Amino acid sequence: MSTPPNELPQPPATSPATQITGQQSAPSSTVPVATPAAIAANRPNNTMAVVSLVTGLGSFIAHLIPFVGGLTLAVVAIVTGHIALGQIKRTGEPGRGFAIWGLVIGYVHLGLLALFLIFFFGFFLALVGGLFVATTTTSQ
Repeated sequence: MSTPPNELPQPPATSPATQITGQQSAPSSTVPVATPAAIAANRPNNTMAVVSLVTGLGSFIAHLIPFVGGLTLAVVAIVTGHIALGQIKRTGEPGRGFAIWGLVIGYVHLGLLALFLIFFFGFFLALVGGLFVATTTTSQ
């Protein structure tokens, strides 16, 4: 004997917790959509701008390193800063602030070196001149 169709057992109702993975009718999570600002924020900075900033900052310490010197790194910071600004203007990459700060630090360092050299050579010339005058006046 067979059971009539109206007396067959009903399948159990499934709750969301008991669904098998991959058989959901709707996704269980959503994928975030990136905005253009978020995409632009994740772009890396211009490499030359970073080099300019790092060499500008390192130029003050580089006076302690033989054969490198702070003057060399200050010039590198200035050159790479100008190259970076040109690339940023052309491509629209981020890093303009790094390039500007590298330039500022490089130029300030060159200015301080120039003042130091002027003071040092002025002091040296005054010292030699004073010795020369002292020896010529005592010999007469």
